Amino acid sequence: MKIIKNYILITLIFLSQIGFAQVADDLMLYRKDFKNISGKNTVSVTSYQKNGTPYVFAGGAGSVDVYSLDKEGVLTPISNHELHLKKGPARGMVADNINGTDFLFVANKHGNVIESFKILDNGSLERVSLIEDTDKMHLGTAITLQVIHMKKASYLFVGGLEEDPGLSSFKIENDGKLTHVQSMKDDEKIHTDGIIGMFTHVVKGRTFLYTGGFQDNGVSSFRVYESGKFKNVNNISDNNTDRYLTGAYPVTGVTLGENKYVVVGHRHHKYYGYAPKFIKKKDFIYHGDGVSVFKVDKKGALVPHFVLKDDETTKLQGQTRIEVVSTDNNEAVLAVGTRDDASIQLLKLNEEGILSPINYLETGFTIYYGLKSHNIGGDNFLIAGSNRFDFNKVVSYKISPKIDRKGKVLRHIVNLKYKADARAQQIVEAEKAFLNLKNEIPEIAAIEWGINDSEEGASKGFTHTFTITFKNEHGREVYLFHKAHLDLVSKIGPIIADVLVTDYWTSIK
Repeated sequence: MKIIKNYILITLIFLSQIGFAQVADDLMLYRKDFKNISGKNTVSVTSYQKNGTPYVFAGGAGSVDVYSLDKEGVLTPISNHELHLKKGPARGMVADNINGTDFLFVANKHGNVIESFKILDNGSLERVSLIEDTDKMHLGTAITLQVIHMKKASYLFVGGLEEDPGLSSFKIENDGKLTHVQSMKDDEKIHTDGIIGMFTHVVKGRTFLYTGGFQDNGVSSFRVYESGKFKNVNNISDNNTDRYLTGAYPVTGVTLGENKYVVVGHRHHKYYGYAPKFIKKKDFIYHGDGVSVFKVDKKGALVPHFVLKDDETTKLQGQTRIEVVSTDNNEAVLAVGTRDDASIQLLKLNEEGILSPINYLETGFTIYYGLKSHNIGGDNFLIAGSNRFDFNKVVSYKISPKIDRKGKVLRHIVNLKYKADARAQQIVEAEKAFLNLKNEIPEIAAIEWGINDSEEGASKGFTHTFTITFKNEHGREVYLFHKAHLDLVSKIGPIIADVLVTDYWTSIK
């Protein structure tokens, strides 16, 4: 009997592992909601759970917007908060609890300050302090923040992109104020010129911080001590063959089994055009796009381990953010936000440190540091934004098993009701502009329209119907957030009394 029970247990474990692998290999992103922002754009996004409610903080030029996020992925606006000097953007943001109080720390990029906000019970913010850049610190053009909790204190590490770059550490006081501990000036050895990504691992009770250097094309590791001080451990530079570290950008990490990994992406300098002024090392070589995996050794140092190279099946051009979606002891699911591919790519990292692609969604907008994962009741969500000034939105996605759409197309039905004072010429121009979307957005497979001819009395005043056909989810997303579509909505919005939109999938006949 004992042998039978053990056999059943082993079988169940084996089947559960197979089931997880099958799900992880077949995940997809599905948009759940989007809301307008009050700021100029959405450069950064972070999230935090307070009193059981998830909150989303969307930072852009001049302000931070706050939303609640429910279990369906619906965003509800709560408040808007002005940044110091109305500057920004809020490029780096991190929320954390410091001795019982919840804070949001914001790197005000062009305000050259770090701002501390207390997170109130309803998720809104109250500024409690700010610390300005000096010639002893490296807060000018601050970009990335990382909170590190030690046994007796918590510290905020700050990295940025400026003429005098480096890495700085601050003790976080109970009231949210920051006390300067140490600053390390960038040099030819360490990679702290343009720290756009940071991550922390604890190895045998010792804390290590890992940074990417956007300008000096590499990654560095640092030992962090109980005092908040730190020292350099090792550094790995880009090469001309397989390192993929030119423009090192997002940095994250996971622990799988006994192995600790650091995952690094890059937005290659080539994507900024030919030798722009702010690129300091202009003799870079482009050898493709890839996501690099480094293994952390027993001394906390980084060891090159694996590179997933971009190809025709992936969307990895211009990586700006890598988020850990989920982990178990055997594998992790990662999401890579891209500016140049305007997509979110899902990847799987196994226990051996090998990355493999799952699926991607073309978002229809460039992602520029604004991507954050959040788990609600076992469901995984991503919240995204864009640096585009014509976008003005924050978007939520749910990550679920992929739905089989083989042999089907998507119909997007838009019903319009015009205002009573809309002139005939305005309506005609609106009709032409709507039809012209087919010329502006190649992802539209077909478009047709007509004026309501029903005599049943159930049209509820809707007079115009436009039917747009897409071949896949990507087409709908590109259309929805395409500049031509947003311009159309802005143009005809003043004469629209109401709109009814429905989508459905149908088999190709």
